[in-house]
Amino acid sequence: MLKGDSMISPLFFMATAKKTNRPQIGENIPKSIGIIMDGNRRFARARGLPIFKGHEAGYEKLKEFVRFAREAGVRTVIAYAFSTENWNRAKEEVGYLIMLLERAVIKQADEFLKEKVCVRFIGQIECFPKRIRDAIKKIERETSQYKDFTLVLLLSYGGRAEIIEGIKKLVKEKGAKGALEINESEFGKYLMTAGIPDPELVIRTSGEIRTSNFLPWQSVYSEWFFTKTLWPAFSRREFLKILKEFASRERRKGK
Repeated sequence: MLKGDSMISPLFFMATAKKTNRPQIGENIPKSIGIIMDGNRRFARARGLPIFKGHEAGYEKLKEFVRFAREAGVRTVIAYAFSTENWNRAKEEVGYLIMLLERAVIKQADEFLKEKVCVRFIGQIECFPKRIRDAIKKIERETSQYKDFTLVLLLSYGGRAEIIEGIKKLVKEKGAKGALEINESEFGKYLMTAGIPDPELVIRTSGEIRTSNFLPWQSVYSEWFFTKTLWPAFSRREFLKILKEFASRERRKGK
């Protein structure tokens, strides 16, 4: 995912979400949430475990988090799974994470359908092996019918690279003169996240206080929360506490 200790296993199918009463956290529930899942490797090291075990624990936590969000009334979760910089990690670690991704999108893809979750993959997907790319397209196609909840996974993603690619697409379609007349709303249509709501709330775990190239265009008016909790230890209780704090904030957006 990010530099440092934030890489998480890209196994992102949903766990069974039982119907429960919505938590009492007020009416102002963010419909779209971004999550920077940081601290998996530190979580493993602190317990004397291989770092791969930290990624596995982070995967389990993402399944829980999606359940937390869904129960609270959130409609979209955007999870930072693998950044463009992560390719620079140790070959063994990158290979292990690609293996986990392959398992998720090929061997366990039916989980998305069972939970009726619309799944989107955003980033430089062309960097992954063909078998994974084909599986990603299949999952996106088969889950596109589901409208109640969307899980967006950022894979080989970088915010600056996304903006540059958006500019190239804009100029190619409208030419340099047409590009001069574009406005912010129209430019958003040329980004990888076109059609996906901007995150109202972004959470980053593990104590790191930086945005790390996560949706720089889309998060300009997001409410940011930074917690020292390592991602695998992030709890439902802490999530609900953040939602309550979010509900109390006045989101003026410059007004």
